[in-house]
Amino acid sequence: MVELKPKGSTAVNIAQSISSLIREEVWPAGYRLPTVRSLAEDLGVNPNTVSAAYKQLRDAGMIATDGRRGSFVPEKTEILHTESAVPKGLVDLASGNVDRRLLPELPSSLLQGYHLATDVGGRGDNPELMAHIEHWLRDNTGIENSEIVLFSGSLDIMERALSQRCMPGAKVLVESPCWLPLPALLSNLRLEAVPAEMDEEGALVPGHNELAGVSAVILTARAHSPTGICYSRRRWQQWQQALSQHNVLLIVDDHWAALSRHPFHGMQGFDNEWIYSTSTSKFLGTDARIAIAAGNGHTLKAMKKRFSLGPRWISKLLQHVTLQLWRQLGSDGLKAVAESYHARRCRLIECLSKHGISVPGSSGEGQHIWLPVQNEAQVIQFLAAKGWAVQSGAAFNLSKQPAVRITIGNLSWEDCGTLADDIADTLAAGSRTLY
Repeated sequence: MVELKPKGSTAVNIAQSISSLIREEVWPAGYRLPTVRSLAEDLGVNPNTVSAAYKQLRDAGMIATDGRRGSFVPEKTEILHTESAVPKGLVDLASGNVDRRLLPELPSSLLQGYHLATDVGGRGDNPELMAHIEHWLRDNTGIENSEIVLFSGSLDIMERALSQRCMPGAKVLVESPCWLPLPALLSNLRLEAVPAEMDEEGALVPGHNELAGVSAVILTARAHSPTGICYSRRRWQQWQQALSQHNVLLIVDDHWAALSRHPFHGMQGFDNEWIYSTSTSKFLGTDARIAIAAGNGHTLKAMKKRFSLGPRWISKLLQHVTLQLWRQLGSDGLKAVAESYHARRCRLIECLSKHGISVPGSSGEGQHIWLPVQNEAQVIQFLAAKGWAVQSGAAFNLSKQPAVRITIGNLSWEDCGTLADDIADTLAAGSRTLY
């Protein structure tokens, strides 16, 4: 039977009792909690005990405080799922998927000689894969003599890093627009997103006072999602200098690294604690749930330890498959994949420019184009009528400037001109006023 009132004589007992009331929705969202003093009198305990219980509940996200109005039960934070069904008959330029045609085939000999593991000791990292990654990092990013840890995706790395480093309520600076899952992640971790606007060189460096209140910064080194912008060396150095004056964790998202045509400006100049993140999903597909983290401080060590207490290791079978397919592609195969994306992205940008439509990040790379518009819903509707599904930009954009994201994974070279024509017609139609 659920109790209708809190009970307990210690801070832990009181917090557990209130937590049960909230979970069972006896105290629903919006419910105002008793004042510290009144609840202390009801329970016959010191007000400091109730105050400590309330602090535990705030830290756990169970309650929130509204100044003099006291504490209350907040609305539940839902996990935002970014997947959406694309109506049949539309070309899917909305989902953000990679081009299936560019993924390597699984040869019948892939598992030849492979034996399923039976041991449960240790982390279980594949030594050949780890050596391959170590050499790849050194040759392509300049990162060496760094701890390297495998996780289950780029978002997994970010979630673990932020959980280890940031207290609830801390501020995290992110690019705006940003990678689609980030706002939901920060919200669920009860962290405050601080937007950094973008220009053609990367995120603008905020002032000293703004950085002073930030616990972590997330920067996308190359092929920024969704604009495609790559950081210039000048802007990268500006960030190095600015962050060196603050105790801030830098998380570098380099998801496009294996396919990038642009240089990585390196981590050598960063004195802060940093974590570099990249993944295999862009060239092996999203089921290749292996992401690579390198770093220089205690946070990555703590992430590794915590991972070993939960998942323990990445599937050895998946590690084996990843290594074989990575080797199968080789540097020539990766260059061919990169060239396919680059050619189609450049082609679409060129076709749009013929209509006088400029695209932010036109000199960048990646699989997306970010197109500012006046009315997102209208543009999406008009393009759907012409057979194209594109993604609303609202979820990416912390500054709420209207735009749409166009993913080129399912776009052919031949269709770039047609799409550009349809976009031009759509924008022109949207600019006309109807009476």
